[in-house]
Amino acid sequence: MKDFLSNTWKHRAHIVLALPVFLVLFFIMYVPMAGLVLAFKNYDFTLGIFKSPWAGNHGFANFQFLMASKDLFVRMTRNTVLYYIMFTAVGTFLNVTLAIAIDQFVFKKMAKTMQTLMIIPVFISYAAVTFIVFAFISSDTGIINHTLGTNIKFYSKAAYWPWILLVTKIWKDTGYGSVLYMSVLAGIDSELYEAAEIDGASKWKRIWHITLPSLIPMITVMLLLSVGNVMRSDTGLFYQVTRNNGTLYNTTQVIDSYILNSIMKSSNFGFTGAASLFQSVIGLLLMLFANWLVKKIEPENALF
Repeated sequence: MKDFLSNTWKHRAHIVLALPVFLVLFFIMYVPMAGLVLAFKNYDFTLGIFKSPWAGNHGFANFQFLMASKDLFVRMTRNTVLYYIMFTAVGTFLNVTLAIAIDQFVFKKMAKTMQTLMIIPVFISYAAVTFIVFAFISSDTGIINHTLGTNIKFYSKAAYWPWILLVTKIWKDTGYGSVLYMSVLAGIDSELYEAAEIDGASKWKRIWHITLPSLIPMITVMLLLSVGNVMRSDTGLFYQVTRNNGTLYNTTQVIDSYILNSIMKSSNFGFTGAASLFQSVIGLLLMLFANWLVKKIEPENALF
């Protein structure tokens, strides 16, 4: 204890600097976790969270309600996981490809301008994106139907929407997602490229043997962090862009959009808490497993 106090006093300046951040994280991220008890209760506004009665079946009634419709639960979970895999795989590939392309671009000033322009979509809200998508795929005045001379009713054909949502997600996030990888590329020693060029390595070989290996640790970390959100989805994308169209639910309904619909209809916060807890626990377990797997293969790239 004496050593702890001595060490704390020795680094008091650092502790004072870190204290505001610690307090913000504590009160915003950890104190609200007490509300997880809501997942096991029948919430009553007049009684509050802690005085509300426990849900039936030893507090697990809300979870049973979540899984009551097996087909619905399987469909939501399937859509959530498949969209995560699709967005992560395609998004990571394009982020890395775009970062390398801009880094290798000969005209550096133009590259910076392109980078700035590609970041702009991330600042556009999904409320605005909804109208942009509608302008392209509307059956009457949509740009696609008008250009091709067709009359495809996209808002009544669920099969088209995985691709529509993928294109929308990539357009909105890829430019911003490439920035992190570009910061890694900026830190690569230029002498490595010069030495490889002197040895006769082509540009493609320099990218394959120098650039990509340098990006692997960052790619691994980003994938590990994203695994924790495997059961979560972008509500704006799945709720607003699809206009919450029931006809499209077979391919567009994910757990988050289902929860939002449930809140709008019944205000069952116990059920909402159960669904959120389910998402968090599954995400935590998957992240721990992924980190353990990476630690076995490449310990230096693991989070902990």
